[in-house]
Amino acid sequence: MSGRRGLGAHWRRRRPLRTRLAVAASAAVALVAVGICVAAIFITRHQMIRQLEFRLVQTAAQHSEQYRQNGPSAGDKGCQYQAVPCVQSVPADTSRDPRGPYALPVDDATREVAAGRRAPYYKQLTVAGYPVRMYTVRLRGKDEALQVALRSDLVERGVRKASLALAGVGGAGVLLAAGLGYWVSRTGLAPVARLTATAERIAATRDARHRIELPAGPAGREDEVTRLAASFNTMLGELEQSVAAQRRLVADASHELRTPLTALRTNAELLARADRLTDAQRDRAAGALGRQLREVTTLVNDLIELARDEEPQPLVEQVRPAALLEHAVEAARGHWPEITFTARTDGAAQEVTVPGVPARLSRLLSNLLDNAAKFSPPGGPVETELTRSGDALELTVRDHGPGIAAEDLPHVFDRFYRAEAARALPGSGLGLAMARQIARAHHAELTAAQAPGGGALFRLRFPAG
Repeated sequence: MSGRRGLGAHWRRRRPLRTRLAVAASAAVALVAVGICVAAIFITRHQMIRQLEFRLVQTAAQHSEQYRQNGPSAGDKGCQYQAVPCVQSVPADTSRDPRGPYALPVDDATREVAAGRRAPYYKQLTVAGYPVRMYTVRLRGKDEALQVALRSDLVERGVRKASLALAGVGGAGVLLAAGLGYWVSRTGLAPVARLTATAERIAATRDARHRIELPAGPAGREDEVTRLAASFNTMLGELEQSVAAQRRLVADASHELRTPLTALRTNAELLARADRLTDAQRDRAAGALGRQLREVTTLVNDLIELARDEEPQPLVEQVRPAALLEHAVEAARGHWPEITFTARTDGAAQEVTVPGVPARLSRLLSNLLDNAAKFSPPGGPVETELTRSGDALELTVRDHGPGIAAEDLPHVFDRFYRAEAARALPGSGLGLAMARQIARAHHAELTAAQAPGGGALFRLRFPAG
């Protein structure tokens, strides 16, 4: 059995899908056709036997009066078994039997019907080399049974003819179903073939710009295969965008790293000739080298953080945003002493918790606060507020700097994007991109807008725990 299954599985693997579908459809139609033919044969045979028995009953009714008057008979000329029935009467008492032999078999069941102790019955037997069906019934008012027999081989012959006709029609139906099944499978799987060809072309060329041509049709009337092709096109579009974003990230990272690496190399070469420098020059070069190393380290760490698509699940816990905000504001005050940070927490949001990674949420808050402080004028305030509205928790960070220009607003969360006013400020342009990624990983929404009265307003909104 295992060998047969292995051969069947090997055959299925070696045949294309449309061939397997056509074979499966043909096999299903063949099974249905065989079942219908067998059922039709049995029904036809049953109906023909019923007709034969009905004729036997009619013949018995026609001859009953005649045999009641004439007495027992050993059969008539119909017993030559042509197209006419054979009829004879049999008494219940054997002493009243006629002198000649009976043409039809007589047994105890026949005598019991004649005596009224048994109901009429049918019987299949062979007489004079012919298959016959015999009906035995009691004559009214007399202790005699009337036997009527007709050849039944005509029934079998009709059943055989019907079987041959049904077999021919069934075979033609199976062949037609096989052809139609192959045509339907070939037509219906055409989008799958195009999908396969597109996937192979993409694998060979590594170009995700290819698309599958979709058949034109009424909107909302697509079948499953068409929807599969449309989904594959959507996936290719997302893949193309992902590849383009990856290439932009590499290009932007290369551009951002080129300047600090060049400065690092210059200062390193300068320190290599420290014997030619004064102490003041050597100190300045060493300080610049340290600052540039920190910038490169920060930039590389930010790139590594951005490469993570989601937060590690084992580190997720219930976090209280109010405590995180208080800690982040205190850290920002130490890092930006010239900026005034204020934090206000609504009483309803004080004890609210959300699932998340504390270190990542702290990084999100510090990035927002650092961005606000960077654009705030010296001595200017940075205002933070944590409130609860229904089932949502909302955190706002506002500065009183120049704000965000309308043309820059759609791009503030892009990697390495810097507005015209920010290009002279320190930073790599990754802080807000990282903040948005952390927010999305925590199922939160981070948006930016112009604050009423000037400045920028960042709003972080996520479901409350």
